[in-house]
Amino acid sequence: MSSVDPPGLMLPPAFRPLRLSASAGTAHDRACALATGDDEAAGTLVVGARPGTLEVAVVLAPEERLAVARRVGIVGLTALVEAVGSHAPPDKPVTLDAAGTLFFDRARLGGGRLASPEGCIEEAVPDWLVFSWMLIASKREAGDPGHTPDSTSLEEEGFEAGPDALVESFARHLLRGLALWGEDGPDAALARARAHLDADPAAVRLDGSGWFDPARGGPRL
Repeated sequence: MSSVDPPGLMLPPAFRPLRLSASAGTAHDRACALATGDDEAAGTLVVGARPGTLEVAVVLAPEERLAVARRVGIVGLTALVEAVGSHAPPDKPVTLDAAGTLFFDRARLGGGRLASPEGCIEEAVPDWLVFSWMLIASKREAGDPGHTPDSTSLEEEGFEAGPDALVESFARHLLRGLALWGEDGPDAALARARAHLDADPAAVRLDGSGWFDPARGGPRL
């Protein structure tokens, strides 16, 4: 089986959880496949289960043209930062760069990316968007931490909250950001990101190139 029931996940009603088995691939790829093949996929929140990585992808139903709608990726990144920050050990900064990379205490912890339908032009309203993120849960597979000094993990940093708590927190913060977008427009939603970004939100790219390692299918160690 490729997915299992997600016991214990307490998500806002806007989201429908789908937890994958460890052999089912990335949450990002599954969410994109669902979005492409199912008109009712919006709101599906996919949780991966691969060892060493905490990953989530959510299918969104945009209403604006792609040039505007893609800014929802910044809203997703902000929700991720807020979720990590709310469960992090105190007095360590959680920040983002223009490549969508998330840093914890200046070490790379993961990042976010955004997918849209292939061939969708900037002035068209896309049928769907998928925002996804990955965090390094453990670096045990990497051996001596001295070999990967630029990255860190939830385990190394002493995060006491379990993965479900981080997923639930992300969902709540994302819903809050989307509600702000709906009430006051995308600029108001993006304003929340400026406290965490080392760049102008308009310059952020969410293709994963700054942090995602295709060879290992996860964040660069």
